[in-house]
Amino acid sequence: MSWTDDQLAITALLSRYARAVDTKDWELYRTVFTTDARIDYTSAGAIAGTVDEVTGWLARGFAAIPWSMHYITNVDAETIGDTANVRAMFYNPMQLPGVEGMSVCGGYYYHRMVRSENGWRSADLREDNVWFTNRPG
Repeated sequence: MSWTDDQLAITALLSRYARAVDTKDWELYRTVFTTDARIDYTSAGAIAGTVDEVTGWLARGFAAIPWSMHYITNVDAETIGDTANVRAMFYNPMQLPGVEGMSVCGGYYYHRMVRSENGWRSADLREDNVWFTNRPG
């Protein structure tokens, strides 16, 4: 694959991630990651763990969230052979239960990606939640 093909495929994977979370499609969410991936959302007050642990946690938590819309931009993917270090910005407006008005957070996603037989997949995701407005509590 060319550099351009890799960049487009990685950006498409990030779009799939956003769509999966916002539509609460947890099977689609799983396809973003390798089976042994580690995911860390602790900067947002969530959990860190395996794909199974985090998917279960998100499914339970997002069941109470009426809507969210992840925008993922400024994708910076450094590819080295079959691996990539990816930094991307996110902006996430959402409606949280028990909170009047819209809440919004933003920050960075840091992925370590690998090329698999099914295309690029995230082997490690760390969210760096930089700011949050209208936070619950």
